[in-house]
Amino acid sequence: MINGYDVILEAIFTERTTNLSEKENVYTFRVRNESNKLQIKNAIEMAFNVNVIDVRTVNAHSKKKYDRYRGIFGKTTGYKKALVKLAKGEKIEFV
Repeated sequence: MINGYDVILEAIFTERTTNLSEKENVYTFRVRNESNKLQIKNAIEMAFNVNVIDVRTVNAHSKKKYDRYRGIFGKTTGYKKALVKLAKGEKIEFV
């Protein structure tokens, strides 16, 4: 059983996620692979004291990479990403 702050691993900051947060009030987080939408919703509400309307999840699969130094192929790690929509007027401030 995963609880509270163990679900959220980190916030994702890219140009696209910044535009989503400014225009559509959607924030993006990297979360544990085992977590479900209800656990993610509860963790975000508890950590940032906001009201979550919707949670969408995406499994980012691992990719093959070539290591030029050693001359072998490897893999990047896959992860789970959560897009969290907040209620109108709500906002998350990252320090």
